[in-house]
Amino acid sequence: MSAMVAVSIVTYNSKHIFKVLDNIKQQFGEDKRFRFVIFDNNSEEEYKQRLKTYEDFVDITFYHENNGFGFGHNYNLLRATEKYFLVFNPDIILSRQDLLDMLQIMENDNSVSLLVPKVLNADKTTQHLVRDRVSVFDYALRFIPFKFVKKLFWRRLHSYECRDLPDDRNVDIRIGSGCFMLVRGKDFQAVSGFDDRYFMYFEDYDLCLKLKKQNKRVVYTPFSAVIHYYERGAHKNSRLFKIFMQSMYKFFNKWGWRLF
Repeated sequence: MSAMVAVSIVTYNSKHIFKVLDNIKQQFGEDKRFRFVIFDNNSEEEYKQRLKTYEDFVDITFYHENNGFGFGHNYNLLRATEKYFLVFNPDIILSRQDLLDMLQIMENDNSVSLLVPKVLNADKTTQHLVRDRVSVFDYALRFIPFKFVKKLFWRRLHSYECRDLPDDRNVDIRIGSGCFMLVRGKDFQAVSGFDDRYFMYFEDYDLCLKLKKQNKRVVYTPFSAVIHYYERGAHKNSRLFKIFMQSMYKFFNKWGWRLF
């Protein structure tokens, strides 16, 4: 039986990956419908040696340099033959049934090109990662540390983070999070996958907009959920913040600047 889903994980010294792989092994066991592939972006040697202990159920590419998130997923998926591709962060905890339910949505409706679930924190509160618009002002609001400013513009932030998504039906959205994306393989390949000029950040936004430009549907389902150990690295790390700003500049240059 050939696999139905290629599950792609890109990692670079990711601290949650071993907990994630243990969960995958427990949830999916010998289910041949799923092929798990890891692309390692030249992690530390000790980390790579530990990864190798999982090679009994996951294919691993150990690359000689770090070319970023999109590059790794493209390496895993652009030549894959499965019907569906799952872009899967190394900090996601997934139940098999939630993924099966998402696959059923895709199987029942060929017009859905990309599907994202509800994303939860470890304490089961919701991470609001769906976006309907992208503007410089909204990003400035998220990074500003002053609570009184956020309070002043709370309606704006509420709208930006799509906090009113329904819990009782699937809905079309503009942009979903790349931490967990189920995408129709032929559609991903038709738009050449991720734009790997983004080292990290915004390549998921870019992919959604490329699909929408081809009149493909991007859909959110509240009926499946994953746990995401969200690090918010760009908020804490100056190197990651610099990468974030570079990617944001590339994104707006490509899709048009929206200041407000």
